[in-house]
Amino acid sequence: MTETVRSTAPAPAPASGRAGADGGPPGRLPLLDVLRGAAVLGTLMTNVWLFSGPGAEWGVVSGGTGGDRGTLRGLLSEPSLPAAAESVFRFLADGKFLSMLTMLFGVGLAIQFASASERGQPWPGRYHRRALFLFAEGTVHFVLVFAWDVLMGYAVTALLVARLLARSERVRRTAMWVAGGLHLSVMALLTLGMATAGTGGGGDGPDPRVVGLYAHGDYLDQVVFRLQNAIALRMEPVISFGLLVFLFLLGVRLFRAGAFADDEAGRRLRVRMLRWGLGAGLPFNAAMSLGGTDFFLLGRYAAAPVVAIGYLGLIGVLLDRRRGRGHGRDPGRGRVAAGLGSVGRMALTCYVAQNVLCVLACYGIGLGLADRFAGTGPWWVMGLWAAVGLVLVAGSTLWLRKFAHGPLESVQKWALRR
Repeated sequence: MTETVRSTAPAPAPASGRAGADGGPPGRLPLLDVLRGAAVLGTLMTNVWLFSGPGAEWGVVSGGTGGDRGTLRGLLSEPSLPAAAESVFRFLADGKFLSMLTMLFGVGLAIQFASASERGQPWPGRYHRRALFLFAEGTVHFVLVFAWDVLMGYAVTALLVARLLARSERVRRTAMWVAGGLHLSVMALLTLGMATAGTGGGGDGPDPRVVGLYAHGDYLDQVVFRLQNAIALRMEPVISFGLLVFLFLLGVRLFRAGAFADDEAGRRLRVRMLRWGLGAGLPFNAAMSLGGTDFFLLGRYAAAPVVAIGYLGLIGVLLDRRRGRGHGRDPGRGRVAAGLGSVGRMALTCYVAQNVLCVLACYGIGLGLADRFAGTGPWWVMGLWAAVGLVLVAGSTLWLRKFAHGPLESVQKWALRR
């Protein structure tokens, strides 16, 4: 059953109704494109360690993450330059950019709701088709490319949150804090269980047969392996569903509060997000990292989202200051910002493409770098992230010079028009 969206809905749409000065299509906010681009490339800062580790995607489930390696606790126990580089790299990324991406998905949902409100269209109307198509895209991505896909979880969450957008602010606020509270309770209980049982570091590592499968095995065998272990590999969006709902709704609230608007109120709010998110989040994350793998869940799914708010504010403040120093009104004109904006405009394509590139680089079906460089340290992994990021920035920039949308975005638009 759908509801007609009435004019009482918040109306941030005027800020999103202008043509982007970066050459993007009408209706885009350049700041949001930059943030999406940073979030997409940031998620790879975490995922690249999955592709490069023993057992690849299965390594997290089977305890193949190297114990406390990559945490501040591991660095203190075995200090070295490579360990410091890996620990800082992981500390800055793990869970933070994924939370950013999740909040920005909620922002996108709020923009679609505002657009429907302007047109007087029913809501959620045909949005369920978009969510179901996203779920199908995520399923294909999971089966053929990467076990830790986020699109399926986003699609299910979007179906629920889309319904909540047509309800009162009180209902949404209650749902948001109930979801957040339940999520924290689950994470705390799981962490307590891991700490008391001493299982935070995982088991003895992945089965050598699984390591061989990704290092030397056939592609179809890898697909079959993902399907056979789909329940275990799909547990992340299940145990973090409360967090997904919370972050979606938080993204909606930030958008409606004007956090991404090009005005003085928006700039003040971004400063507050920066100060609060990093001021509270970084010490919280540091404490969890010092606790080692026993506190992995609280670090990734409780502390990291706080830092993500700070990251949103930080990027916004940096772009605001650059603009304030006389570099023009468009926050996407700088080379770095323009490159991130291009990735953000093609977020779906770039998210899938970065995983495909890592599969071809790390697994035996491609270059087999994970097996070749096993045990050689973190430098090549961070180099791989940088190389893939540069390819995506260059590729998306060149593509958007000729086309208005990315390849997968175009397929999605075509399918939803039918």
